[in-house]
Amino acid sequence: MAVQMLSKCLQRMSLSTLGQVQHQARMISSTAVLQKRPPMWYKTPPIRITKLVEEEKYTVQPIKMNRFAGRDEHGHRITRRGGGNKRRYRLIDWKRRGNDDGSKMVEKVIEICYDPNRSANIALVAQGEDKRYIIATENMKKGDLIKSSSDIPRMAVKAFEGDSHPLGALPIGTLVNSVERWPGTGGRVVVSAGVSAILIRKVDGRCIVKLPSKQEINVDEKCAATVGRVGNVDHNKIHYGKAGAKRWAGFRPRSGLWQRKDARYGRRNHGPKPVKVYDKMPEPPVPKLRFTGVKRIKTEREYYA
Repeated sequence: MAVQMLSKCLQRMSLSTLGQVQHQARMISSTAVLQKRPPMWYKTPPIRITKLVEEEKYTVQPIKMNRFAGRDEHGHRITRRGGGNKRRYRLIDWKRRGNDDGSKMVEKVIEICYDPNRSANIALVAQGEDKRYIIATENMKKGDLIKSSSDIPRMAVKAFEGDSHPLGALPIGTLVNSVERWPGTGGRVVVSAGVSAILIRKVDGRCIVKLPSKQEINVDEKCAATVGRVGNVDHNKIHYGKAGAKRWAGFRPRSGLWQRKDARYGRRNHGPKPVKVYDKMPEPPVPKLRFTGVKRIKTEREYYA
């Protein structure tokens, strides 16, 4: 029955009618091609822009920062970070030196501040109209006067907490933090909350410092260090209470558990590490042309062409 009805319909249709139907079908298909939507990458490209701040333009104002959710420039996840509350970056002045004429630089602590980008607290210090952020020590408080010196006297100085001196000017056994690896490069070692290093010995213009990880480093006696222990000692006693609190802090759930046998501090005998010598400062790498922006996106006219 259905075959008979279909044959009758085909007999009634003329050639002209078939031509018109085919022409309308072509028009519909062509308009469908013209009205198709761009792919998803065209609508929401993975734009990542980082605001760079030159060293000459130091500021104490918090800077807006874009976070990459633990991804690199290729979009691959490299760390267990992501999400959390928004943060602003505070520029830390890692270089604590005396004045250009060789005298000590005396600064006043204006405020002890919280920094969401690091475990340690930071201190806003000022000398005249110049302000900067530094790493705060354990007992540093508002109103204290701290000194920064670059001189190495014949006798060891009587250092107070918060002062900065070259390692060659400090007595053996002093607790220090913010240690420089090469003179004038800034104290980037031992800056976490509640940690400190110990000045063990001084030999032939070199100083041996024992880090919190029991690793010993050999640096020049002109390398500066801050006396005392880094503040915010109770940082490791924070009780999150629930998984969501860690997500607020920017931590993502981990995948996999700690392996007792083959982990870094697993069931093995770890011998003492050799002393790490920072003798010659490495040469800066050859600048490479690196494109960190987004691939050029086609315009609508180019896409449909």
